[in-house]
Amino acid sequence: MPSPLGPGRVLKAMDRLEHTTALDGAIDVVQKAVHALPPGPWRDALHGRWLGHPVHPLLVQVPIGTWLSAAVLDLLPGQRRAACALVGVGLSTAGPAAVAGWVDWAELQYRQRRVGFVHAAANITAVALYAGSFTARLRGRTRLGKALGFAGLSVVGVGGAIGGHLAYRQASGANHAEAVPDLVKPGWHELGAVADFPAGEAVRRHIDEVPVVVVRESGGQVHVLADACSHLGGPLSEGEVADGCVRCPWHGSVFRLSDGWNVQGPATAAQPAFDTRVTDGRVEARLRERGLSANASHGAA
Repeated sequence: MPSPLGPGRVLKAMDRLEHTTALDGAIDVVQKAVHALPPGPWRDALHGRWLGHPVHPLLVQVPIGTWLSAAVLDLLPGQRRAACALVGVGLSTAGPAAVAGWVDWAELQYRQRRVGFVHAAANITAVALYAGSFTARLRGRTRLGKALGFAGLSVVGVGGAIGGHLAYRQASGANHAEAVPDLVKPGWHELGAVADFPAGEAVRRHIDEVPVVVVRESGGQVHVLADACSHLGGPLSEGEVADGCVRCPWHGSVFRLSDGWNVQGPATAAQPAFDTRVTDGRVEARLRERGLSANASHGAA
């Protein structure tokens, strides 16, 4: 039970894990190996950009579901072949889920990577136990297969709890710009004189205490996006502006200035975008309703 006096043993253990440096050497090696994989659309697909959120949690449902179902069948008589088949299905689908998880993990901050590394280690241990279970079942050693299966399911539970800490307490994979529409008041907000925004450069300003990035094109068009990257909150105002987009300096996510669309991951969510107008030489902006294009919602100058 949670203690009113403070965090219990589990939370204290996770806090120690977040701050320990003992695994950093191994973490750096694995991260470099993941980054060495050739880039391309497949990487964005594994991040889940097409889905709007990380795809890893979706993929892990299959091995976890089949292994849990196998455990139930192991408790029933006459279900040896069905249980063995489910264990095999879980093993065959664990690989894609793991690859998606590693691709996401490599773009996290150090504290998150430490927790994710142990999460992955638990899952690898579970896969090894289930591989042993599957082999034992095929060889007719059903009792050993069941024992290894239950051990594997227990380790999966531990790995899942660590993954929950990573996802929910450390906000790995969450949209870090989701709160912007609730923090910005309706209506137009002044950002400064047009001359305050050099053409082609990203400038940071605030609207209702929400940081935004302002970019004025050479033709005079002004774009405004939420400054905190939806991936992990990186400052877009410190990123590179090129080809009508801004690149996050932390992990390389690319967002279209005209509407905030995430044209390249690891970000899976678009940036909140603002309509803009120039009144008496002053730039003003208002939060754009979601689903409206830049052309349809652009305010008159």
